[in-house]
Amino acid sequence: MAETNTSSTKMRYIYSYADKLKRFPGLARKAIWKVGKEDPRRVVHSMKVGVALVLVSLLFLLEPLFKGIGKNALWAVMTVVVVMEFTVGATLCKGLNRGIGTLSAGSLAFLIKYFADAPGRIFQAVYIGIAVFMIGALTTYVRFIPNIKKNYDYGVLIFLLTFNLITVSSYRVDYIWDFARDRIYTIAIGCGLCLVMTILVFPNWSGEDLHKNTISKLEGLANSIQVCVREYFYESAKEETEDDDSSEDPIYEGYKAVLDSKAKDETLASQASWEPRFSRYCHKFPWHQYTRVGAALRQFGYTVVALHGCLQSEIQTPKSISTLYKDSCMRLGEEVSNVLRELANSIRNNRQFSPQTLSNNLNEALQDLDNALKSQPQLVLGLRNGRTRTLKTAVQAIPLPHPDQKLEEDTKFSFTSLGNCSSTPRLRQSVEHSRELKRKVLRPQMSMTASAIISLEFSEALPFAAFTSLLVEMVAKLDHVMVEVYELGLVAHFKEFQGDEIVVTCEKPNMNRAQNDLPSHGAE
Repeated sequence: MAETNTSSTKMRYIYSYADKLKRFPGLARKAIWKVGKEDPRRVVHSMKVGVALVLVSLLFLLEPLFKGIGKNALWAVMTVVVVMEFTVGATLCKGLNRGIGTLSAGSLAFLIKYFADAPGRIFQAVYIGIAVFMIGALTTYVRFIPNIKKNYDYGVLIFLLTFNLITVSSYRVDYIWDFARDRIYTIAIGCGLCLVMTILVFPNWSGEDLHKNTISKLEGLANSIQVCVREYFYESAKEETEDDDSSEDPIYEGYKAVLDSKAKDETLASQASWEPRFSRYCHKFPWHQYTRVGAALRQFGYTVVALHGCLQSEIQTPKSISTLYKDSCMRLGEEVSNVLRELANSIRNNRQFSPQTLSNNLNEALQDLDNALKSQPQLVLGLRNGRTRTLKTAVQAIPLPHPDQKLEEDTKFSFTSLGNCSSTPRLRQSVEHSRELKRKVLRPQMSMTASAIISLEFSEALPFAAFTSLLVEMVAKLDHVMVEVYELGLVAHFKEFQGDEIVVTCEKPNMNRAQNDLPSHGAE
């Protein structure tokens, strides 16, 4: 019996592995297509790397070039493979780090060789060993410095590698000067070719990517808030979103990129600092300010996540109550979305915005919500009127379990009876039966907890109170975002705001048809 089960398990593994092999070509094709479809620039960059490798290979393939450089042309190929990156900033960072690291390491190695040549071979060996130890230890320790680790780690690593190669080789190789010279030449050729291909042929700028990512995050949060508020008050919109399996939840899709953006923003800002781009009046562009805007957006995004959680709450406020405050809440949500879109347009068009106008619109929406809450305070305080609750009905529909004495008799198993079981399926059925009985014990306990929750005096008001408080908290967090974007406009020397410009521009969010048919309350 055991041998039969083992053989059947092996056959299942074999069939599963064969099925994976059969599906592998299709999955690989879909993955390759998806990567190119998400960003077509990846295809162009792959072509650029291929062309660069063909050009640098001419140092080997053409006889005159090979005679002039020799086998050291291999360093040029290695440089192209290692240095050439997707964006101009990343390529400049690696190229300059590699070039400066190689040049400084070669200069220091020649200086040490000059002092080690005179006394003799024994002193030279000891001197080289001490120099390698001191430089290696000091260089490795320097790499732990945060600023060095962030911007110059690759250059320090190349410095350490080149220094050891030249210093140690100088003890046995007589023509070390030629070796170092050819290495510097080939690395310069490789770096120059990478810079030409990256800057002049369909360049991808890190600063531009950071700029566009910041705009897309602002617009994504605006869409998430707008959809979230509408789904809270319109069940049809929520059901349409749940039935649409072709895409992700539009609310989650909007704030997901914001919450995961810290590492990407810092990397792009660091790479963009190497790019030769200047703002108006010849000031260096403040890429670090974009990271501060991203940090403020992440703090704002956490509130959006909490607001989204209100849609999945197990206890919901009756629609008869929430509908009374629908217009005020939707207006506040629309105003928050409009402010985020105005901030996105401000960054996109490199112009400042009017904080006073945006703040006035938000204050009016807040005052409208406050007046609505004060007009009917008895509803917000959870007045009990004997309405039938869906949760209470579900609780009463749960069947009662067996008596405790019967449960103990049914779940009592002795070690002797378990040991005498002749077949594994029978034992498995007994265990499953025991687990099912334990679940029946937990159900009434959980049901009693749910009954206690819905019997609270303010159970009807708590979910809606949480929703409205999150809307108000969102306005407070939005103030920090506005401050950071305004600071970005100042340090980047954006164009001054003109009073006759349209401040708020409402773009249609990416929602389904049911959501687009809903009336807008943003202008009420």
